[in-house]
Amino acid sequence: MKVFVTVKPNSKKDSVEELDTSHFKIQTKSPPRDGKANSAAISALARHLGVPKSRIEIIAGAKSKQKVFEVA
Repeated sequence: MKVFVTVKPNSKKDSVEELDTSHFKIQTKSPPRDGKANSAAISALARHLGVPKSRIEIIAGAKSKQKVFEVA
């Protein structure tokens, strides 16, 4: 399943907001350097969806705030 996510790094808090079944807004305290914000977004999405992190991968937007994840 494809999931479309807007990631906001350097936020004051970590949160996941489900906009609809395939669109999410994730705020993370992690900086957008060295993949830290991407890792935090994957962890937050995995917790929210109740799946292991290993089943989520970025398929588009690795260096953008707008990302597309594949959840297996």
